[in-house]
Amino acid sequence: MTLDPVDVILVLAYFAGILYIGFRAGKHRTRNADDFFLAGRTLTLPFFIASLVSTWYGGILGVGEFSYRFGISNWIVFGVPYYIFAAVFAIVLAKKIRETNLATIPDKLEASYGKPTALLGSVLTFVLVTPAAYVLMLGVLVQLLFGFPLAVSVILSTFVTIVYLHSGGFRSGVWVNAFEFVLMFLGFALMVAIAARAYGGWEFIQANVPPLHLTWHGGNAWQYIAVWFFIALWTLVDPAFHQRCYAAKDGKTARKGIMLSIAFWFCFDFLTTTTGLYARALLPGLDEPMFSYPLLAEAVLPSVAKGLFTIGMLATIMSSLSSLMFISAMTVGKDIVGRLVPPERSERVAKRWTKIGLLVGGGFAIGLALLVPSVVSIWYTVGTTIIPGLLVPVLAGYFESLRIPRSFAFVAMLLGWLTSSGSLIYGTVFSADGQTYWFGIEPMYPGLTVSLLVWALGRLRAATGTKGAG
Repeated sequence: MTLDPVDVILVLAYFAGILYIGFRAGKHRTRNADDFFLAGRTLTLPFFIASLVSTWYGGILGVGEFSYRFGISNWIVFGVPYYIFAAVFAIVLAKKIRETNLATIPDKLEASYGKPTALLGSVLTFVLVTPAAYVLMLGVLVQLLFGFPLAVSVILSTFVTIVYLHSGGFRSGVWVNAFEFVLMFLGFALMVAIAARAYGGWEFIQANVPPLHLTWHGGNAWQYIAVWFFIALWTLVDPAFHQRCYAAKDGKTARKGIMLSIAFWFCFDFLTTTTGLYARALLPGLDEPMFSYPLLAEAVLPSVAKGLFTIGMLATIMSSLSSLMFISAMTVGKDIVGRLVPPERSERVAKRWTKIGLLVGGGFAIGLALLVPSVVSIWYTVGTTIIPGLLVPVLAGYFESLRIPRSFAFVAMLLGWLTSSGSLIYGTVFSADGQTYWFGIEPMYPGLTVSLLVWALGRLRAATGTKGAG
């Protein structure tokens, strides 16, 4: 991908802009842990929406690859299930989360089940939020733009993304997210508008993409699509959703913000899927569909527009990367180290170790990105193994009628995680084709089943204990 000098200037100005905004936000000096971790719980509706929308849509190169390969099925796989579970989250959980006045998922686990479950949940949360996939995508895009080696691209781009978080914390991340929210929509709207004007609209796409690209399934089996609906359960235990609800000024803002975010995701999915269809129509036979968006920009866009579209891709990735990196650091500092020191020292230690956690989380993400250089593989592995451990205990913790005894919650989390992980490892290491999992089914299902069984036993124990006490 080649950039004219004016496009390079625009891209460099974007990097300078996020650093300026991030450090400017950091001048609102953090006086206490609530301010550093949650911007003082003052997140208004516009900032809530901009931050959540941009944070939850970072996998832009993966979306480009999928829409290039399977057309509008991209909307079904990476859109619809997330709309559904985001709506469930808004209706069922958003206000409850804000009313707890806690700060993290492990905080809730400790309040419901005690410190051992919270510590185990912290470890699983750290893995769940690792931004390795976004580190990899950003590194690949920077490599494509500037020609640096992948390792150098990954390290440099990650540093630029997180350096301002050290001083400004969550507030810096939110301000930068709002800036990136505008740029991601601007970049993709320009691409669709210019492509439609140059080549035509829906009729052109119909005439130049395979017919299966215009079907809901895109040629995929329904079982494959169903798996992605289960992976979308990620939404219910996603720390970014929980964090923004904790940071919202009230429960009403959290609920309304999520519902309005769904509308913005719908619009952005329209733009990204349409861009993928234009790429398939104009660039058939790409060897690397992951690069369909950058290569379409190379083929279609003039100067300035190409720079703005490039910024749109960068902003989409970097918004997720910075948000998840801060949550990852917060998990290290507040949820792990902060729980291992006396309560009177926890707040001071948590802030200091969260800043150190930016290096720990960044190093872990960079290492995983270079070790497993596949965005889809990282998403699949993390989602399949971690969600079965967290889902049941976290959701049950918000409802008194669903809560289970502490020991059962710990076992449900541990066995859910280990069962799915064991099945995935078995299928990857010991199977000739890498796809023969335990019981011949996707690893997530036995993990969720085991976790639910332990939960059911816990509910039976709780009911028996209550009757016995009566």
